[in-house]
Amino acid sequence: MSSPPPLDVLVPTSSGRESREILPDPAEVELTALYGAPAGGLARANMIATVDGATAGPDGRSGSINGPADLRVFTTLRALADVVLVGAGTARTEGYGAPRTPLPLRSGRRARGQRDHPDLALVTRSGLLPAELLVEDPAPWVFTTGRAPGLDELRRALPAERLHVHDDEVDLGEALRTLRAAGRTSVLAEGGPALLGALVRRGLVGELCLTTSPVLVGSPVGILGPGSELAPPRPGALAHLLHAEGVLLARWLLGTPASSVQPAVAP
Repeated sequence: MSSPPPLDVLVPTSSGRESREILPDPAEVELTALYGAPAGGLARANMIATVDGATAGPDGRSGSINGPADLRVFTTLRALADVVLVGAGTARTEGYGAPRTPLPLRSGRRARGQRDHPDLALVTRSGLLPAELLVEDPAPWVFTTGRAPGLDELRRALPAERLHVHDDEVDLGEALRTLRAAGRTSVLAEGGPALLGALVRRGLVGELCLTTSPVLVGSPVGILGPGSELAPPRPGALAHLLHAEGVLLARWLLGTPASSVQPAVAP
């Protein structure tokens, strides 16, 4: 992969727009300040999609549509999070492991009172997870149901405090409350589309960080998954927009009138 590019920034302000550039920085001090804490005490979501709305390339993975600019923001958002929340299907497809923060970003986490690395939390109806995920250190948080075929294996593999069994469906609101009660207050949801759609429909996402990759794939599935119509539509306000090499990286505050957005300020 090529070296990280500078990111051109457009920040909405009360008097118009401020344009500047954020140069690559191993500690990503300026980018961290720009994103800051998630808005409104809800989950922050981070997704990538092509110009025509596909969330993966022809190989079925998001890695084939992302690049160095997206990786800069992806890494920064993870470094700000206490826990990364993901659906089990996405974890399997994308080859997830326990998140690991690059060394230059760990001092910032320590200064904010965070552990060196965010935890991983998985939502699964089946309870069928890759064996390598179950032996990660620390163990992932797993939210599943009493009907999950893989429940017995989960009970054997995971500490009791990391396994949370709901009734017929995983209660995502309860899952977030469980994480926050354990001190994981900054939740970063990374998809996939079905999980993101469920979180948005329940009003559990305060902001969406959406990367638009400059390619068309032709997939009919958007970032909220199939059958994800929202009634009424959810308003969003643009907090900032980054650009590099044709890639657009937007931070949307959901449920927020555009007129109420305060300008983002970075040092």
